[in-house]
Formats: sequence, structure tokens, C-alpha cells
Amino acid sequence: MLKSNFPLTTDFGLIRFARQSDAERILEMAGKLADHHGDTPTLTVDDLIRDISGENPWLYVLVAQTDGELVGYAALCRLTRLQFGLRGVDIHHLFTEASLRRKGVGHSLVDACKITARALSCSYMTVGTHPDNHKAQTFYEKLGFERRDAHPPRFAIRL
Repeated sequence: MLKSNFPLTTDFGLIRFARQSDAERILEMAGKLADHHGDTPTLTVDDLIRDISGENPWLYVLVAQTDGELVGYAALCRLTRLQFGLRGVDIHHLFTEASLRRKGVGHSLVDACKITARALSCSYMTVGTHPDNHKAQTFYEKLGFERRDAHPPRFAIRL
């Protein structure tokens, strides 16, 4: 049911749900994102396959593909506001290869995250940024996310 909305055709290629066969490339991109933030990645291919597989995956990972090559990804984690009966998702990771930034890949991945969230009956989506990442903060605000009073910066959008 959930995966019937994908793949999505975009100006740069397509967006689809990650497959087990994508794990090594996603791992490579996640490593680049970790390096950017000064983290030492310990994620393994087996960890990733475990978390994106099965009937009820732990993570929903969407990948952006251009000419058959993965050039970006978004990873969604489930959230809840139990006292209100609300479901949500957090964009835990959003990554686009440097050569394709500012070409609509990130925007398309966020749009695909919204589609996924709605398919999961979510009413909101959140994302966080590094305090010094003003480009990302501006990016999310331009997409309609509202800044929350938090440190590090957090943003939310109603769906």
C-alpha cells in the first residue's frame, strides 16, 4: 500500500524507496553526511538492511536517482504525540551529493517525505539542523517548516 505512490518522476530523475541493493551506496552517502558533522560513522550495511527491510521497517529511506545512480537520500523515523493521538515522522537525514545541490533534489526528497508521511497517516513532520547550518535552516523555512524553540534548531510542518 505505502509503496504504491513511488517511484516519483522529477526533473533530475526519480525518487523511490530504498532497496537492500542500495545499502552500500546509502552507507557511503551517510558517511559523507557524518563526516560533514564531524561524526565517526559506525553504521554497517547489515544495520541498514535490517532497518529498511520487512513489512514494518524501522526507517523509511527514500533515494534520489539520476541516470541510474543514487545521488541523495532522506531517512524518516516515526514519531507520536500520544496524548493527542497524532502520528508524525522526523527527517532524520537529508543528503544530496554536492554536485547536485540547488538543483531540486533536496526539495523533491522533502516532497516525497511528505507523501510518505501522509500515507502513514501522519499529521506532522519535523527536522533538526546543526546550529551553524544556516543554509539548511533557510531551506526548511522556505519549504514551509516553522522554527521551534529548541537548541539545536528544530523545525516542524503540519501535513
